Amino acid sequence: MDKEIKITQVRSTIGRGPRHRRTVKALGLKRLGYTVVQKDSLAIRGMINSVGYLLKIEE
Repeated sequence: MDKEIKITQVRSTIGRGPRHRRTVKALGLKRLGYTVVQKDSLAIRGMINSVGYLLKIEE
């Protein structure tokens, strides 16, 4: 079974650039406090690294 990552949005995208807003949306997050579970992959890790200051990550 693949590893999974639990991602929670803890900061708002208001005032952020359009690329960061699109990245948060691509991760499946819709609003503040929303949590999704994604498979652990290099693509997901790259997205998390670019907007990590908006997120809380649990392995």
